[in-house]
Amino acid sequence: MNALILLRGLPGAGKTSLAQLLSEGGKYPLFSVDDFFTDPTTGAYQFEYTKNHLAYRQCQTQTFAAMEAGIAKIFVHHTFTLLWEMEPYLKMAKENAYKVHIVTVENYHGGKNKHAVSQEQLEKMAAKYSLRLF
Repeated sequence: MNALILLRGLPGAGKTSLAQLLSEGGKYPLFSVDDFFTDPTTGAYQFEYTKNHLAYRQCQTQTFAAMEAGIAKIFVHHTFTLLWEMEPYLKMAKENAYKVHIVTVENYHGGKNKHAVSQEQLEKMAAKYSLRLF
């Protein structure tokens, strides 16, 4: 069975690192909202809030295309702080017969977020972090 693996966690938790590890050397695709803001040549990250909706759309479109291609494992790494952020992926998975695995990544390794998210903002994100209780 094909699988969609959603890696969620706060900035600096290690979602991208874990996704890279699990992708078996790039054998399986990795998608992230951050990809939209990252220059593919230099790797420089430049977030623009006004384009966030485009970044979400690109990530969902890439994920859908990978499902349409029948790729066995697809990884999406994003904060997914709120449960509604996962809904489009859950719907796509259901429509394309993908089993969903949601993995919450926590920062036990002392990682630092590469997007300069302040400690205050991290605490706000943590406070509203939604978990499914059943």
